Amino acid sequence: MTPFLSIAAYALLPALALTVSGVWASFYPLGRKAKSAILHFAAGVIFSVVAVEILPQVVEYHDWLLTTLGFGGAIGMMLLIRQVTEGAHQPVQSPSTNAIPITFLVLLGIDVIVDGLLLGVGFAAGAKEGKLLAYALGIESISLGLATAATLRSAGSTRGRSIGLLVGIALVFLISAIGGATLLHNLSPTGLDLVLSFGLAALLFLVTEELLQEAHLTNEPAWLTATFYVGFLLFLLLGMLV
Repeated sequence: MTPFLSIAAYALLPALALTVSGVWASFYPLGRKAKSAILHFAAGVIFSVVAVEILPQVVEYHDWLLTTLGFGGAIGMMLLIRQVTEGAHQPVQSPSTNAIPITFLVLLGIDVIVDGLLLGVGFAAGAKEGKLLAYALGIESISLGLATAATLRSAGSTRGRSIGLLVGIALVFLISAIGGATLLHNLSPTGLDLVLSFGLAALLFLVTEELLQEAHLTNEPAWLTATFYVGFLLFLLLGMLV
């Protein structure tokens, strides 16, 4: 299998995970605790990949200026997106069968594009990093699919339209991942340092400001918190074995 086909195959994992989980949730909605457990686990997985695979490479480049530019640029972009789309998760008061939460879908599209590009960055950094990131984003995509299906359902979107939107979002991820890997394949060490620093900050933002915040419940049992550390340990060990 050529490197391009290999990257495309691994990019299919998150795309299929998002679609299948979203379609499942359209027919069988999960309870709050089950959804929270998945979000905690996904946060632990992504944090593990960041700490074990991406962060050491950024430190190894030892260029404080590029790291600052990439990291700061990512945080600035994510904060700007949050500011612009602040009302994306507000509940819909009068749902209708044709309702589509446009702002939420814009935010989701940007998030998916960034995730796809990050997967491309991972393969640009190395095959091992790319594979682990594909697995991590696959688990994160499960929670994303569940959240998307729930949001569309609460907005009054029909099941058929929701499934169509989920497939479209998955295709956006697939295209951005393949595009990112193609564009970044021959990137210089300087450019790769900048992009990895950007991806590092974007993933940390995703974990701390989105996944964990959405995962926390009012009365959270200990086993839900433990799923974060199970996810972290699982991919820490996987990184040692791959």
